[in-house]
Amino acid sequence: MQAVSASRVRKAMESVTATRPYATKAWQVLTHIAGQPDSEGLHPLLTKRDEVKNVIVMMISGDRGLAGPYNTNILRYTLEHFHDYPVPVRYVGIGSKGTELLYRRGKHIMAEFSDVPAEPTFADTSAIGRLAVDEFLSGDADEVYLLYTDFVNMIRQDPTMKKLLPLEFGSAEGLVQSEMMSQNAHSAAYIYEPDQHEILDEIIPRFTALQVYQAVLESQASEHAARMVAMKNATDNASELADALQLEYNKARQQTITNEMLDIAGGAEALAQARKG
Repeated sequence: MQAVSASRVRKAMESVTATRPYATKAWQVLTHIAGQPDSEGLHPLLTKRDEVKNVIVMMISGDRGLAGPYNTNILRYTLEHFHDYPVPVRYVGIGSKGTELLYRRGKHIMAEFSDVPAEPTFADTSAIGRLAVDEFLSGDADEVYLLYTDFVNMIRQDPTMKKLLPLEFGSAEGLVQSEMMSQNAHSAAYIYEPDQHEILDEIIPRFTALQVYQAVLESQASEHAARMVAMKNATDNASELADALQLEYNKARQQTITNEMLDIAGGAEALAQARKG
């Protein structure tokens, strides 16, 4: 399992890297459009609600165990932020392990997505993004949050929260960190064809789904890394336990041999004394 997880970590990170050019360009276009002089009210997915009455939390976990504290860490992180939230919270479980843990704590699960492929495509996760968009546009949710595990390196994986809807600009934090964000925010105004409203209607829902897709890839890489570390620790602990038990066995065996030799020596001494008598 350690070797398999190590292989899958590399594949998952390759997938994350492959999505970044498109995601970066999409973020650049969205940021630029949002900075246009007539950006107010461009699209419903960019508009903050005056009053937040309902919240949806999408939590990404794994479908399998034996990954150390991976699943419990994201659950604990989620509950820290939303356990006593002032408005009703509905949960979308992505991964059976986390969904199961939410059920045990009596949370309102509105949807579950499990058995995500080991190498997911954008189509495999697009339904999750579509669910978030539909719920927000229908008014059933005023905010949508995405909680996942960000892959930092093979040893460190950090639980992370991203506000998925309404989309926010002006921060480089989150799933996509565009190099263009560091440039001068006062860029020239452009004319978009056919129309920036039509562009937003196409790109914002797709970009929302892309954030979910990237979060799934990050979480899968984190899960494989956590499982690899957990299996390595289990192997090391088992080896240490085997060595300790082998030492105890050798001590017990040596003690048994010593006792038998003492018994033999004692019997020979008693036999010799009997012959003398």
